Amino acid sequence: MKTPFLFKNLSALLAVFILSFCMLSCTRCSEPPKEPVSDSYKKKLISYREGRILYDEYSRTNNAILTKYRNGEPDSRWYWFSVEDMEGYLKYVKETAKKQHLKNPGIRIYMGKYPQNHPKSKMAKPEYAGYQTIFLVPTAQNLKRDTTGTMSRAMRSIDENINVREMEVLNMTNLAPPPKVSTADMP
Repeated sequence: MKTPFLFKNLSALLAVFILSFCMLSCTRCSEPPKEPVSDSYKKKLISYREGRILYDEYSRTNNAILTKYRNGEPDSRWYWFSVEDMEGYLKYVKETAKKQHLKNPGIRIYMGKYPQNHPKSKMAKPEYAGYQTIFLVPTAQNLKRDTTGTMSRAMRSIDENINVREMEVLNMTNLAPPPKVSTADMP
C-alpha cells in the first residue's frame, strides 16, 4: 500500500513547524538587545592632574571668598552620588523624556545652598544646613515653532536645552562640609 503524497510531506511540515515554534519560544526568553552606549564622553575626559588644577583654582578664588564670607568657616567642596543612584536617575530621565516625546535629554547641574531651616528629610544629613550643594535638573531640546507652526532647527534659542519642569530633580547628595579641614587639599 502506498502512502499518500500529503502524508509524506505532512510529517516533514509538522517537524518544521515544531522546530520553528521551539526556536521562536527560546528567542522570546532571551533578554532584549541593549541600547548601545555612546562613547562621546571619552573626548571630554581629563586627567586627575587636570582636575586638580580646576580644584586648586576654585580653592584660590571662589572658595576663598566663601570662606571669608562665612567668617573663616569653609563651605562644602565636593559632592557624591553613588553610581547606582546616577544610573537610576539617568534611566528615569531617559524613559520619561521618551514618554513625553522630548528630544536630546540632558542634565544641568545647579549650585544651591541649604537654608539653615531646611527640612531635615530633604537633606542627606541634617548637619548640611547652611552649606552649598548641587542638584541635577533634567533638560530637553528647545525647538521653537516657526510661523507655520512647525519646529525649526534654525529658530533654536542660544541655549539648546531647556529645563524640564515636569520631571523630578535629583539632590540628597553627600557633600563635604569641612569641619575645620584644609580646603586646599583635593583628596
